[in-house]
Amino acid sequence: MYSASNPPGDCIHIEQLEVFAFIGVTDTERAQRQRLTITTTIWPATDFGALADEIARTIDYSAVCEATRKYVAGRADKLIETLADSLARDLLAMFPIRSIAVEVRKFVIADTEYVSVRLTRDRLP
Repeated sequence: MYSASNPPGDCIHIEQLEVFAFIGVTDTERAQRQRLTITTTIWPATDFGALADEIARTIDYSAVCEATRKYVAGRADKLIETLADSLARDLLAMFPIRSIAVEVRKFVIADTEYVSVRLTRDRLP
């Protein structure tokens, strides 16, 4: 069954794109860029069967990566939750995406591999 957390259909998946962001609750934490990784799953507006092997008909995942890097570089959020939500909404507006899932990982707490947030957003009709 379709839901925001389990959209149906073909998808493009970008695993752990490395970015550097001014992010953190305190001014000291935001004073220098921190390494994050962003995993994005995109459900395009067009199914893969309709692409006719033409890149112009699909979502250019290289362009999604570049847009993600540029977007993150221009922000200074306190919360990775805020960054994930605003990035998802920005990518929905920029590309012909039906639904998007974003995970942002932050490597900040000792004795943990990472802390992450995940969300799924749909294009509003």
